[in-house]
Parts: sequence; C-alpha cells; structure tokens
Amino acid sequence: MIQNDLLENEQVEKILSPHPLSFMKLQSLCLFLIIWGVLVGWLVNFSEYKDLFSSNEWFPVLAWGLVLLLVGVIASLLTIKWSIFFFYLGMFAGGLGLMLSQGWLADSGVFIPFYSVAISIIGFLIVELYRKSHKYIISNLRVIFKGGIVTKRERTLRYDKITDINAKQGILGQIFGFGTIIPISQSGFGLGSDQSFAAGGVELGTKKAGFLGLFGGGKEVQTPRARSYYELHGVHPYKEIKNLIETMVQSNVITPYQQEQVEFQKEQVDVQKQMRDLLKKQIGSKEEQEEGPES
Repeated sequence: MIQNDLLENEQVEKILSPHPLSFMKLQSLCLFLIIWGVLVGWLVNFSEYKDLFSSNEWFPVLAWGLVLLLVGVIASLLTIKWSIFFFYLGMFAGGLGLMLSQGWLADSGVFIPFYSVAISIIGFLIVELYRKSHKYIISNLRVIFKGGIVTKRERTLRYDKITDINAKQGILGQIFGFGTIIPISQSGFGLGSDQSFAAGGVELGTKKAGFLGLFGGGKEVQTPRARSYYELHGVHPYKEIKNLIETMVQSNVITPYQQEQVEFQKEQVDVQKQMRDLLKKQIGSKEEQEEGPES
C-alpha cells in the first residue's frame, strides 16, 4: 500500500506511528474512571463513612455521577473539547440505566467499581486502536499524514510549502524520547486559536426572579495546533525526526543567492536566444543578397 502512495522518483525515508504513551491525555480519562469507581466502592463498602452512604441508596450513585460530570466540565473547558464531558455523561447515564433496569441500585457500591473498570478497559482499547490508525510517511519530496478509524483522513505537505516548524515535548516525551512536530504551511494550516464559553442560570420561585451567569474566554493569537492525523504526533525518536524534517525543508527551500543565480541563468538564456535570432536574420539577409545578383 505504501508504494501506491508514492510519486515518480519518490523514496521513503521513514514510516512512523505515534508512541504508545503519546495519547496519555485520552488514556488518563480512562484511568480516572478506574480510580474514582474503585474509590466509590471503597467508600460505600469499607470506609468509616459507609453508614452515611448506606442511609440512602441514591447517595453513592449521585456522588459518583456528580464528580464524573464536574471533572468532565473542567477537563472540557481546559482542553476545549466538550466530547470529554459527553463521554462522562454517557457513561453515567448508561450505568444509571443499567442499575434501574436490573434492580441493582441497592448494590451500587459493587456495580460502580466493576462497571467503571469495564468501561475503562474498552476505552483503553479504543485509544490504542485510534493510535495505531495513524501513519506518517516521510519521503524525499513530502510528508504524508494518515489517520482515523471510521473516517479515513489524509494530508499531503510538500517541503517547499512549509514556512515554519513547531516542535514540543511533554514530560513523558522527554523521558521516553518522543514528541510532536507540527509543520506550518504557507496557507496557515497548522495554526489555531482557543475559545471557551460557559453559561448557567437559576430561577427562584414562581415570580420573575432569577440569576444568569455567563463566562467566556478566547485567545486571538494563533498558536500551532492540528489534529493528531494532520501533525507528526508523538513520533519517536523525536530529535532524529525533527532534524530530518528540517533538513528536508532546507534542501527544498530556494535561498536568495540561489534565486539570484536562477534569475541570472534565465537572463543568460534570453540573451543567447536573442543573439541566435539575430544571427539567423543576418544569415538570411546575406543569402538573399547573394541570390539577387545571380538572378
């Protein structure tokens, strides 16, 4: 399949995929589910506060759900991805639906830990499948980005179209030697801006008394950002790949001196064409003069 993607005279330099720890932000969401689910089970069954939770069968479920949704809102505002909140909301709604339909509400202290671990394992598997769907092909002419599980996405970027390179490493990346490289094109692809907004309202009594709160934020300054399948996300070894990309870009960029040389060569070619045309005219006129007396 790789050979079918290549152009004429194109050679593959590297074929990469994200490092297994490069999607730790998504994996941490699943890890939190396990920790919080097991903690709820311990609080309900073994802690000194178990009598408080056992006084009402709804207390463990409400505590579990409220913390999930609160963390989902905070994580969504920080990352500007509301899919996190809806993921936690869907998990809570699914668990609550199971407990009510199967009559397990009284056994929520046992159900919640097992349910959290099961959902987390499924989440880890989906994240790993998503990671493996990414493929980056670095050739001598361009970079090909591929990714996606259901919807396949692809981006091709020639080195002469790259104006800047943004590279970053997190703490895990510095320890294990992986990082993210975002090539920024002339059109500005690879740049983005952040905006977040939250609103809430409370109505008191039957009269028209209420409170409305609006909170918003934004960053007008563009920052390097792209989806993981449009950037070299979590590639390893980071420094080697970064140097390779910079070398390829440099070799495909025409410097001012090279531009002057190209323009000078074009001028020389034009002068040679003019001289050749002039010689042809002179030769043609001489032939006409020689043929004139003979006739």
